[in-house]
Amino acid sequence: MVDRGATGSKLRVTIDATPALIRSAGVKNYTYYWIRSLWQAARDEKIRAFPFLEGFGRLDHERSTLSRSGTFSRLVLIQLLRTVGSPLLDWALRDADLFHTSNQVRCAPTRAKLTATLHDLTCWLTPELHTAANIRADHEFADRILRRADALIAVSENTRQDAIRLLGIAPERITTIYSGVSSEYFNAVPASRAKPYVLYLGTIEPRKNLDVLLDAWKVLPARLREEFDLVFAGSQGWNTQGTFARIQSEATYLGYVPESGLPGLMAGASLFVYPSLYEGFGFPVVQAMAAGVPVLTSNVSCLPEIVGDAAMLVDPKSEAEIAAGLRRLLEMQTLRLELSAKGRIQAQKYRWETCAARSLEFFHRVAGR
Repeated sequence: MVDRGATGSKLRVTIDATPALIRSAGVKNYTYYWIRSLWQAARDEKIRAFPFLEGFGRLDHERSTLSRSGTFSRLVLIQLLRTVGSPLLDWALRDADLFHTSNQVRCAPTRAKLTATLHDLTCWLTPELHTAANIRADHEFADRILRRADALIAVSENTRQDAIRLLGIAPERITTIYSGVSSEYFNAVPASRAKPYVLYLGTIEPRKNLDVLLDAWKVLPARLREEFDLVFAGSQGWNTQGTFARIQSEATYLGYVPESGLPGLMAGASLFVYPSLYEGFGFPVVQAMAAGVPVLTSNVSCLPEIVGDAAMLVDPKSEAEIAAGLRRLLEMQTLRLELSAKGRIQAQKYRWETCAARSLEFFHRVAGR
């Protein structure tokens, strides 16, 4: 465990870091950078990572940040928690003032105050795009944790409003605290590729709406498709066999790109395209803005809130709108430069140090300190 300062009367917060031990994308990114930023920002607080993590190794969305043996022992403990429940959790948190849980721990402590982060409500809004197991897990987490928590963090105001409307959580119990973006993106050196390229970065899954993007790309003038490559980077998710086959045959697919290679890949793009049907925060969009890459994204969920006037917004269900937006941006370098400049300014709102400072204020308020 990482200890910042002596115990005394200092606020003691334990944060569930289990997502750092499993295959995950956005939630793992959040967990890894958020806890590290809290460790750096803590002064009068004692911040611990649960289950008993001294620190993190290298971030890899496909693998645990710990060794195989270290990961196995901790995942066994998480499984025991699900079986034994609160008595075992109370023992693990015996000197904590507050426990901030993830959706991997679905039991509540009886002594420490309980908080959690709301990332998105996609299993309620678009259940047809998820597996039955995902939906069950999210509903169980809502019933056992979210509705019982003393307070919650929402990663965007749109997510906060969704939780108020769909879960019936009182507005005063949810605080919006924007996530951050790794500092490497703000100073990224563009990677070199043979041709200019339009980039999509993220998991290949139904919610990302990639078939419509591929359809829109096909109707662009041939001269634009010859001048620019359409590049996809990210792991294959669920229920995407047909989409995955199309990506491999109709575009350039890079597969999973290690975290160290992402800032350069992003910064080297002529345009970033992200036609998602729903996002809680949208890490790749913020990463693109931080790297100075113009963005075309959806006009739904949190995305207009996150990008402000620093991106071109389109109806993600409209092939024609996506195609028109792509064509306009690829043909107008001045517009791309304008959005690039605006994006760099907008991305300054999403620094991890800002997120950490607001999160520490949140913890003090919940704990009554």
